[in-house]
Amino acid sequence: MKVLITDPIADAGVQRLRDAGHEVVTDYDSEGDALLDAVADANALVVRSGTEVTREVFEAAPDLVIVGRAGIGVDNIDIDAATDHGVVVANAPEGNVRAAAEHTVAMAFATARSIPQAHTRLRGGEWAKGDYLGTELNGKTLGIVGLGRVGQEVAKRLDSLGMDLVAYDPYIGEERADRLGAELVEFEECLERADFLTVHTPLTPETEGLISTDELELMGGGYLVNCARGGVVDEAALAAAVEDGTLDGAAIDVFESEPVSPDNPLLTVEDVIVTPHLGASTEAAQENVATSIADQVMAAFADEPVINALNAPSVDQSAFPRIRPYIELAETAGKVAAQVFDQRISEVEVSYQGDIAEEDLDLVTASALKGVFTPLEWQVNAVNAPSIAEERGIEVVETKSRQSEDFQSLVTVTVKNEEGSLGVCGTLFAGDDPRIVRIDGYRVDAIPHGQMLVARNYDRPGVIGFIGTVLGDNDVNIAGMFNARRSPGDDAALTVYNLDTPVPESVREQLLADERITDVKYITLDNGDDE
Repeated sequence: MKVLITDPIADAGVQRLRDAGHEVVTDYDSEGDALLDAVADANALVVRSGTEVTREVFEAAPDLVIVGRAGIGVDNIDIDAATDHGVVVANAPEGNVRAAAEHTVAMAFATARSIPQAHTRLRGGEWAKGDYLGTELNGKTLGIVGLGRVGQEVAKRLDSLGMDLVAYDPYIGEERADRLGAELVEFEECLERADFLTVHTPLTPETEGLISTDELELMGGGYLVNCARGGVVDEAALAAAVEDGTLDGAAIDVFESEPVSPDNPLLTVEDVIVTPHLGASTEAAQENVATSIADQVMAAFADEPVINALNAPSVDQSAFPRIRPYIELAETAGKVAAQVFDQRISEVEVSYQGDIAEEDLDLVTASALKGVFTPLEWQVNAVNAPSIAEERGIEVVETKSRQSEDFQSLVTVTVKNEEGSLGVCGTLFAGDDPRIVRIDGYRVDAIPHGQMLVARNYDRPGVIGFIGTVLGDNDVNIAGMFNARRSPGDDAALTVYNLDTPVPESVREQLLADERITDVKYITLDNGDDE
């Protein structure tokens, strides 16, 4: 597979991809049309913040499987466009969390004690001891805007230094905040109570300019630290607030435009400390994010869960071995259900019974949807299957129950519309051996592989022999067969045939010409392709 890297990453990540046998191309100067040409035959694209991955990029890269961001922020990647094209977007949030948190703490101390200013004056020959009266962090209130991974690590470190913590984050629960020693409050209260305010939110349309003149006035003194994303804090407003004494100081590592312009107002204010986006700039952090994103690229190539996927269901690495066999089983059940139903679908229900119901099954459900949609000849994978359902107005329902009457674990995919429904149940026998065990309420024991024929017929003597004769006369070999009725004495039966070769439409029509046979569906499970 070809991996295109357009921003520098640590050699450890590049080497890991090459050691796995992949072709790695580094091109750090491509932009515009040159980038579109470079990505045209790429299977993976690895970037940092310097490459804009737009919808145009995805349209130019038909073979792209994954875009990996070697770092946390993904505001330079059009995730909606990626999802539309079935491309996984993944980041490496853990690799530089510690480095970013430590830099935030360092910046808080630096601005509280005027360390860079005192350093510069001493190097210039001034002993300015009397000009700097610092502020201790102990006993002060830390306001945290955004209690994500980095915000939580900052909270742990500064809580241990004796700070009181208040936090604003509408997406985190009180229980988690309590465990960190932080009090969840509304945004304005967080600003008002903070002696030190640290920002840890991504840059989105909602957070752009989140903190400007009015918000800075709410602080009424104190210090602001931003080591998250440029653009969240209004730079001109912050410079003015420190200049006129509204704030006591600020420490900024990220900017609206990088590299920062020489005329940026923050560069001229004495009590604003600035660093050139150094939050993740440690040797360990760079190696961690590079190897992490390399591992996720290789997982995507192997059709395995991408642990930090942002637009696709993911699963904890330790849980993956337990659910892995059910991913393919659910997809297969979805394919069978859609092809046997052979009608317009308005709802898909995926139900789990037994031991499997205890697991996180978003990825399995997405695979079931992929199976349902594949026979409809939609360009679908586990990334875009949920969004395809939403776009086409197909309701998706997931249910779980620890109770299962007949099997240790059972996965059922049911497709529905206003006129009816059809369910296909699958399970695993010993050794992770997949089986289809029910189709539309009929108990069967079918090996979900290759070519299958599902016939509905009146339960009359000679019907199965007739079907076998027609298939044999047309050189279609039967590899396995299972016949079932819903209950003893029932007049209707369903028979599943595993076949070695496809069934021509003419053979299907020949079978349907017999009045004892009410329906015949030919199903293919090979490579997700329909004949």
